[in-house]
Amino acid sequence: MFTLSHKAIAVEPLRQSLLRLDAGGFCSFEGWVRNHHLGRGVERLEYEAYAKLALTQGAAVLDAAQEQFDLLGVRAEHRIGELVPGELAVWVGVCSVHRDQAFEACRFIIDEIKATVPIWKHEFYTDRSNEWVDPTACHCDHRHVAETEVQT
Repeated sequence: MFTLSHKAIAVEPLRQSLLRLDAGGFCSFEGWVRNHHLGRGVERLEYEAYAKLALTQGAAVLDAAQEQFDLLGVRAEHRIGELVPGELAVWVGVCSVHRDQAFEACRFIIDEIKATVPIWKHEFYTDRSNEWVDPTACHCDHRHVAETEVQT
């Protein structure tokens, strides 16, 4: 099940919904709002979604993962609205017979959500500028963090 929420994500009920006696592996991913992006301090962000399509496409991503990785259970929830650094923006959880399937499926799901589900992130920076962020862009070179003086 894929859901959108204006409220804080309650992780434990999501996790509990995936507990099964036949599962040998559980894996989850939590995406948090960080206080920096490419050397700029982040004050807050806003997620917007085309809800009807996001729910349909999000469910399709989970269905594809369930089939591809032979999952026993899968859930994902994404926040919409205003969030500040430290808040949980997205949660993905899966259970499977074996751990490898769970790890691979979790990565597949978050990557597919970012690539295909119509959810947009608008970042507001501490310098009072703002911009829409490409959800598929992954800036994996984190050396820029050390170059930034971010207010917490």
